[in-house]
Amino acid sequence: MGIKTALPAAELGLYSLVLSGALAYAGQGLLEASQAPRLDVRRVRGPGRGGHDGPLVPAAAAWPLCRPLCGLPPGPALALSGPQHGQPCLLQAGPPNLLAEVLFQGGSGFTVLRCASFALESCAHPDRRYSLADLLKYNFYLPFFFFGPIMTFDRFHAQVSQVEPVRREGELWQIRVQAGLSVVAIIAVDIFFHFFYILTIPSDLKFASRLPDSALAALAYSNLVYDWVKAAVLFGVVNTVARLDHLDPPQPPKCITALYIFAETHFDRGINDWLCKYVYDHIGGEHSEVIPELAASVATFAVTTLWLGPCDIVYLWSLLNCFGLNFELWVQKLAEREPLAQMEASLSEQMSRRVRGIFGAMNFWAIIMYNLVSLNSLEFTELVARRLLVSGFPQTTLAILFVTYCGVQLVKERERTLALEEEQNQDKLKPE
Repeated sequence: MGIKTALPAAELGLYSLVLSGALAYAGQGLLEASQAPRLDVRRVRGPGRGGHDGPLVPAAAAWPLCRPLCGLPPGPALALSGPQHGQPCLLQAGPPNLLAEVLFQGGSGFTVLRCASFALESCAHPDRRYSLADLLKYNFYLPFFFFGPIMTFDRFHAQVSQVEPVRREGELWQIRVQAGLSVVAIIAVDIFFHFFYILTIPSDLKFASRLPDSALAALAYSNLVYDWVKAAVLFGVVNTVARLDHLDPPQPPKCITALYIFAETHFDRGINDWLCKYVYDHIGGEHSEVIPELAASVATFAVTTLWLGPCDIVYLWSLLNCFGLNFELWVQKLAEREPLAQMEASLSEQMSRRVRGIFGAMNFWAIIMYNLVSLNSLEFTELVARRLLVSGFPQTTLAILFVTYCGVQLVKERERTLALEEEQNQDKLKPE
């Protein structure tokens, strides 16, 4: 089934209508829960925004905006990463101490990756004779120093070594637009968290357990969207400065809404590029064989675990995502064998896309559940899984999977449109 397979416009319109209605319904339930006077987290988190009758947002809750996933080095990475970890530490440590700790740990963690990249590139290309000055420029470039995104040394060195960098036509306008979008995103996030308390509600499991199934599913999904948004906002601001310096930094991560494949799941494109270049692609090759793929994924998540800081939550997160990545390849290999390959060949391309969309919907929720473990808490993840898969089966389970299926098909349609546009652009560039 090719990516260019189209579905009828009426069918896509139905998917859009179902998805919009479901999001509005779930969002309404989440908004009502956020405004419920029974939820008061001051006893856990201290004072938040005054003058509000609903649950209060702690000042520390704004901290994760400064840290993309995998954005901190060992130790404090998880201790400071979410609403359920280390809140007493955040409340006891004043803002100056917290800021100093965050900056030190962020700079140290990314320094490890940058120095490793410099060493590996020096070993791979001994004829290039990189100097200490090259390392210092690479490591201490201020916009990237504390929180990334990280660029591999070869890319950074090639870009800063340009004698007369030239801007593409309209690039400055694009930079201004990106800066404006970053400001709008920051304001939108602040407004969003004034009404929706997706970080505070999961901390009260008794209250969360009383939410309707649709609101609970929206809450779990929103936790991942939030982590993507804070990474996108941070990268947008940093990348704007870097592009003014004639650099081409890693782009913000792909929106979680568009992720239904483990192989494309990452919240930090720079770290993902670093891991792929030096570990994952180096060991896994074309990623088409089971054993090399297993070795590559295990090595990649082992390096990630060491960098994040080994602990139970990191172990579980790495194990689940490593399994998901390999399970996709196992299913793909199984689908290429008889009788499954013959069964799919007998289907039309449109029906094949629909069948794959069903598996994509299940994969989407596997991605959410596997990453919710580290972004929130194991207890909240268990609550969501129990409500959506056990007590809510079959009505809630099938309803949520159908809504997710609609979303996956709309994402596939977007991918199809982009593929056609790219093909048209390539045809224009071909000499006549």
